[in-house]
Amino acid sequence: MKDAPALFRLLGDDARLRLLRLVAEERLNVTELTGILGIAQSGVSRHLGLLRESGLVEERREGGFVYYQATSPASRNGLADVWQMLEKVFASTAHDAVAKADAARLKEVQRLRKESFATHGDGRQLVPGRSWAAWARALGHLLPACDVADIGCGDGYLAIEAAGFARQVIAIDRSREVLDRAKALAKRRRVGNVTWKQGELERLPVPDASVDIALLSQALHHAESPARAVSEAVRITRPGGRVLVLDLRRHAEAWVRERFGDKWLGFDDQELERLLAEAGLTNVRVTTGASLAGDPFTVLLASGSKS
Repeated sequence: MKDAPALFRLLGDDARLRLLRLVAEERLNVTELTGILGIAQSGVSRHLGLLRESGLVEERREGGFVYYQATSPASRNGLADVWQMLEKVFASTAHDAVAKADAARLKEVQRLRKESFATHGDGRQLVPGRSWAAWARALGHLLPACDVADIGCGDGYLAIEAAGFARQVIAIDRSREVLDRAKALAKRRRVGNVTWKQGELERLPVPDASVDIALLSQALHHAESPARAVSEAVRITRPGGRVLVLDLRRHAEAWVRERFGDKWLGFDDQELERLLAEAGLTNVRVTTGASLAGDPFTVLLASGSKS
C-alpha cells in the first residue's frame, strides 16, 4: 500500500493492531483469532482481508486450514519500515492490559496445539493413531462400572466422554441454554446414559451418596463459594468413592472475570488441598495436570476419597 493516508487509516484500528501483534508472533487461523480477540468471526475475516491486501499479512494453507501470519521480511515490498515501527510499538505496549490478555489467550492456543491428538505436540513425531483422546478412553477400560457426576458440565464434552466407561452419568449445569446444547450433542453421538439436570454448584439437585465419582472440571473457579461446592460434591459421593477436581492454579489474569465470568483467579495448591480435606476427604492429592512455559494458566488436579 503506497497511499500513506490509507495505510494510517488501516493502522488506526485497535482490533487490527491487536491482530497484527498476534500474527507477528504466531501463524493463526480465523477460528483461533476469533477466540483470542473475542470479536465476531466475520469481523476477523474482514480485518484479515484488508491487512492481506495491504501486504502486511500473508495467507498459507496447511492441512485443510488457512493460516495467517505477518508477511515475511523478504516479501514486505517497501513495508519493512512500517513493520519496524509496529514492532517498536508492540514492544513498548507489551505490558498493557489488553496486550497481556491477548498474549495469555495465544498461549492457550499454543498449549492446545501442543496437546494435539494428531501430533502429540511435535510435528516431527507424527505417529498415525497416536491420540490423547484414545489414551484417555483406554483408561476407562481399567475402571469398574460406576456412576459419575459431572458438576458444572458446560457443553457436555466431559460428561459424554465419561459415559463411555460409566454405568450412568449425571451432568449438572446452571445454564438451561448450555444444557440444551449438551443434550443435542449427546443425541448426535447417540449417548443415552447421561441424565441432564439444571442446578447450582452449591446446591446440587442430586440425592446424598448417589455417585461413585464426582467431577469438578474447570468449574470451581465459577462457584460463589468453592468450599460449599466441594462439600456438595462430597455429599453426593458414596462412601469409598472419589472427588476429582481440575482447576487453575492461582494466576493474575483478571480479564477472565469479564470474558468468562470467573469468580476466582484459580487456587493455590495448598488452598485446593485444604478445600478437599476440610470437606471431609482423605488421601488428598494435588498435582500439576498441564503446564506450558510462559503460559499464565496451569491446570491443577486434586482428588480425595470419601470414607
